[in-house]
Amino acid sequence: MIIDCHGHYTTSPQSHQDWRTRQIAALRDGASAPPRPQISDDQIRDSIESGQLRIQRERGTDLTIFSPRAASMAHHEADAAANEVWSAACNDLIHRVCGLYPRNFIGVCQLPQAPGADPADCIPELRRCVEELGFVGCNLNPDPSGGHWSGPPMTDRSWYPLYEALVELDVPAMVHVSSSCNPNFHATGAHYINGDTSVFMQLLEGNLFADFPTLKLIIPHGGGAVPYHWGRYRGLAQDMKQPLLTEHLLNNVFFDTCVYHQPGAELLAKVIPVKNILFASETIGAVRGIDPETGFHFDDTRRYIDGIPWLDQHQRAQIFEGNARAVYGRLSSQLERQSALQTA
Repeated sequence: MIIDCHGHYTTSPQSHQDWRTRQIAALRDGASAPPRPQISDDQIRDSIESGQLRIQRERGTDLTIFSPRAASMAHHEADAAANEVWSAACNDLIHRVCGLYPRNFIGVCQLPQAPGADPADCIPELRRCVEELGFVGCNLNPDPSGGHWSGPPMTDRSWYPLYEALVELDVPAMVHVSSSCNPNFHATGAHYINGDTSVFMQLLEGNLFADFPTLKLIIPHGGGAVPYHWGRYRGLAQDMKQPLLTEHLLNNVFFDTCVYHQPGAELLAKVIPVKNILFASETIGAVRGIDPETGFHFDDTRRYIDGIPWLDQHQRAQIFEGNARAVYGRLSSQLERQSALQTA
């Protein structure tokens, strides 16, 4: 299989996003929240078959680990109670997509985070999605303030109850910021990459995995600036008297292939061990156009992995499938369960 570990429901029916807009407006006006919209299966099919499913077929990928649209998490726009309702609505839609297309999509959940809120408050929704909906992971926003970084780093003990739940459930977290409310940081061009890089440095400075040796975190977008500055981070770790990065972080931290050109993918594969790289495209996501230098879409990332000349067949299989099965501990059993249900 070719497993894409990073896909978002960016094509969800417009009525879903419109409801969030009305929910936030009602919250600001002190009014009652509007009821959730009625979305039909046909609306979901239309949104998927002309978008993500079509692209899967065109590019020869098999399964997308699928989550709500990252920019629309927008934890900074509402309080924890409203975000809980919003997250449940988003996750229920993902569950419906996976139910309609069980061979093509498997769910990852959005968490009801909010600025200043206790991360432990997210645990009930995490459990619901994993234990009741069959999801295999979550997206975890390291900056619910939306670009102001007003909360504690991810190594702070306030995050520990959530990490304990992730370990117990055997699911990883993809560390993924949401939209930016700070005009200094373009969301996908700066805030996303800043988030990836900042969290890696937080993990380097701390000692999180001594307390959680089986916790797994995925840093998307190729790790932000990390692979390009790997020598800097090795040197900083050395100056801080931290262990080698291979021991300190690389048993627990993984990177995806959402790097939208061939030299970037090759750099990632040169710097980061193959066992730490998961195939991903973020389709349909941040960059949707065609690269005039190649004639192919920027986010057609399978081409980049296929084009790395020094990878052998086993290494490509690791990137395309094996590593995802290893990192997402529930993935293989969930796929087997779905297969059994389809043949029953």
